[in-house]
Amino acid sequence: MENSPRPAAASADWWRQAVVYQIYPRSFADSDGDGLGDLRGVLSRVPYLAALGIDAVWLSPFYPSGLADGGYDVDDYRDVDPQLGTLADFDEITASLHAKGIKVVIDIVPNHTSNRHAWFRAALAAPKGSRARDRYIFRDGDGAQPPSDWLSMFGGPAWTRVPDGQWYLHLFAAEQPDLNWANREVRDDFLTTLRFWADRGVDGFRVDVAHGLAKNLAEPLQPLEALNGDPLAHGNHPLWDRDEVHDIYAEWRQVFNEYDPPRAGVAEAWVYPSRRLRYASPDGLGQAFNFDLLEANWKAGEFLRVITDNLADAQQHGASTTWVLSNHDTVRHATRYALPPEEPRSDRNARA
Repeated sequence: MENSPRPAAASADWWRQAVVYQIYPRSFADSDGDGLGDLRGVLSRVPYLAALGIDAVWLSPFYPSGLADGGYDVDDYRDVDPQLGTLADFDEITASLHAKGIKVVIDIVPNHTSNRHAWFRAALAAPKGSRARDRYIFRDGDGAQPPSDWLSMFGGPAWTRVPDGQWYLHLFAAEQPDLNWANREVRDDFLTTLRFWADRGVDGFRVDVAHGLAKNLAEPLQPLEALNGDPLAHGNHPLWDRDEVHDIYAEWRQVFNEYDPPRAGVAEAWVYPSRRLRYASPDGLGQAFNFDLLEANWKAGEFLRVITDNLADAQQHGASTTWVLSNHDTVRHATRYALPPEEPRSDRNARA
């Protein structure tokens, strides 16, 4: 098969019909035989990727990381893990893929840093009420008890105590302290990060936990039992899918539109279909992963319902549907379709 370069799409809407190939660099291709995939390994497979006929590559996190969560605990948002390569290697991959007409999308992880990030190390060394701590979410507890009974998505308490007695919030692993997106410094630093990668030729960003940045932490914090049920339908949960999160992405869109063509964004947002459309707004990220097929059984009736409903929504709102059948957080669909079917999740599929 001839691997002649395809013309790079100049349109701002290149992503609407794109086939995107996800690469987890640490396991994709090992260039030096040390048992770990790396960026030079990705570079060596560019001819293969071009032969597949894909439109874009999505690179999962390649940043310096302690790997408490597969690289989604980021030490430095503007560098490459030295085990995987260098920024020069990244630039060479981008140039090589672009020469084949293939776009480059990277993961951005804005809800939390790693506990090895320079900001968090500074926060631990700083006193209560300091500027360094305000970049994260620190609170006093009730003696030996945390500020609330909230639970981490990974199990156990969502708060970890530091030596001076305060607690920091982590909705995921304890090694992933949540950032305080009410802090202007946090917002501005991520705008700098977006420009850093866009200036290097990155065409788009996959936004991890896109629905988790804005939080209502007014005290007293709501108890866990008050959060029971499914509060995501109307954006009234203190931690997830709040309306204020779209103010953040409106600023991101302004940065994306500084480039020609504008940089693309896609939200990983596990929210109701009616809430998802706001993430896909042209004033925000522009698209959002649609997980409805990921949750559908391998049955024609379920697929028909999901596809019909979502195409109607897309037509009504002028959005595209970014279908997801599986991802790195779930059982891959080739395996899942061979398993016994599950009961339909009416709560998720409800058209709120």
